[in-house]
Amino acid sequence: MGKGGKTRARKAPRRWLWRLAALAALFGVAFAGWLWWDMREWRPDEGLYPEQGALVPASGGEVRFATLKAVGAQFVYLPLVAGPAAGAPGGFADRFARAREAGLQVGVMLDFDPCTRADAQSGAFAQMVPRDGDLLPPAIGLGRLADGCSPAVSDAAVESELMTLINQIETHAGKRVILKLSPDFQDRHNTATTLTRDLWLARDRARPDYAGRPWLLWSANSALVTEASEEPVEWVVVQK
Repeated sequence: MGKGGKTRARKAPRRWLWRLAALAALFGVAFAGWLWWDMREWRPDEGLYPEQGALVPASGGEVRFATLKAVGAQFVYLPLVAGPAAGAPGGFADRFARAREAGLQVGVMLDFDPCTRADAQSGAFAQMVPRDGDLLPPAIGLGRLADGCSPAVSDAAVESELMTLINQIETHAGKRVILKLSPDFQDRHNTATTLTRDLWLARDRARPDYAGRPWLLWSANSALVTEASEEPVEWVVVQK
């Protein structure tokens, strides 16, 4: 065989490899696109999780609570956003009233700030959230770490302030809190082991297991697109 024949024989397998690689890349892009589109509207099977609801965005975007109920939500958690805008249309107080008028069960979630003392955070909660036995148990969001605090805050101080905050909110609400625990916060503080409270975990589509023990609430889709809200909502289900 001449040199030209040997060269063509060597190039043929390489062309097939490039074609296979291109096909695999195309398949990967198509699958990612399908998954992104599917996740816009995906919710867990109601047969497995009959109690479903939502955590609405903290921003001031419009939420139509009656529509949210119509699309399958039985309950809603509202992020506590304090400050001058809290009483304005679309603010926390307005959302709170409209969610209850829509016939949804309502709960409130406070995002824990490890850089701020517990007294200030629980004070805002007590000021904005009424003592009402019909409310769902309050939730505390544990996602932010103390790495960016100035002055610096030790892990031991974070855990101490969190325990203080839990006690203060439970005293006000008359109910034990639910801890909305992120993987990063769990890795840093081992909260699921040290605090015996119901857990709210998050993982898109796949059941979360990073806490090492059973959970009560699962954020199964972090960005559900629905006509009930200008922005995607976090879709939440309850463990039977």
